[in-house]
Amino acid sequence: MASFEDDIDVPDPSLMNVVEQDSLKWIFVGGKGGVGKTTTSCCLSIQLAKKRNKVLIVSTDPAHNLSDAFCQKFGRDPMLVDGFDNLYVMEIDANADMDKIQGEMSAAAGDDEQSVLQSLMGDLTSSIPGIDEAMSFSELMKQVQTMDYDTIVFDTAPTGHTLRLLSFPTIMEKALGKIMDLKDKFGGMLSSMSGLMGGGAGTGPNGESPTDMMLGKLEETREIINKVNTMFQDPTVTTFVCVCIPEFLSIFETERLVQELSKFGIDSHNVVINQVLFPEKDAEELAEWFEEEKGKLSKEAREICSKMMARKKMQDKYIGQCFDLYGDDFHIVLQPLLDHEVRGVEKLTDFSETLVNPVDLEVD
Repeated sequence: MASFEDDIDVPDPSLMNVVEQDSLKWIFVGGKGGVGKTTTSCCLSIQLAKKRNKVLIVSTDPAHNLSDAFCQKFGRDPMLVDGFDNLYVMEIDANADMDKIQGEMSAAAGDDEQSVLQSLMGDLTSSIPGIDEAMSFSELMKQVQTMDYDTIVFDTAPTGHTLRLLSFPTIMEKALGKIMDLKDKFGGMLSSMSGLMGGGAGTGPNGESPTDMMLGKLEETREIINKVNTMFQDPTVTTFVCVCIPEFLSIFETERLVQELSKFGIDSHNVVINQVLFPEKDAEELAEWFEEEKGKLSKEAREICSKMMARKKMQDKYIGQCFDLYGDDFHIVLQPLLDHEVRGVEKLTDFSETLVNPVDLEVD
């Protein structure tokens, strides 16, 4: 056994590097479902609030958990977390955002052409998966860019949704191409329909057809997403914290996530491994203790310890794989499995300390 802290080339097992990087504007926290992304997002934000003037946590996961984590109801408008004067939370409803977008365009078009716009949007969402999420995300980013926060932490949806977020620029190009094709094929017919409906009474405020209105909205969305994407690829502004647990499927998905982030040019150099049994000890140390003590234990206690030892051995194997994969370049933080839920400001604040003040760890 060799302590990785003895190796000066191995990054510290802490997220203090994120907390102390003052230039960071966007911090994404993501990984497989059920690995503790929300808890990590909340804990990291609490530590950031100690160093920043104003911090915002935004949930982009349709299954919002921030309200449950803080034991406080949040909504689509930023709300101050109880006990803080500089930490805010928003929970975004993508479906509501899409309803708002469609409502705004329909209102601008007038009653006569609302059905045409709804048909166009329905055709887009069915033929181009992710277009609704892309448009909703652009509305979110347009909103948060105008807000006065030093750092915004995104508690993201599971990995598949997160990776789709990275492909939004490509999705928007497909959507624009689709609308252009429709305009080329049916533009004349739509103009004739508008004339029959009253000399253009059903068109937009500047006389646009439904396809022109949709094109305008998509162009606006593309501009926002491309601008945001440029910022996402700047490591001084954006970073991604990967969260996992020491099990095969989670470790495998984290590796895929890291590769995809690299492909899209997004900085990622921190991995948080949650639910670790006794992170300060390894399976061999525990096995030695068990051999010495098992004669004093009841049959039930021996069975419980044996299962715990098997789980610890499995975890050590996958933690070791993480260090093999990322140890030279990534800050790998091991978060202990606790005997209670981490809910409420007090428990989250206490647990947040383990992100920046890790236990003394040893790895094979």
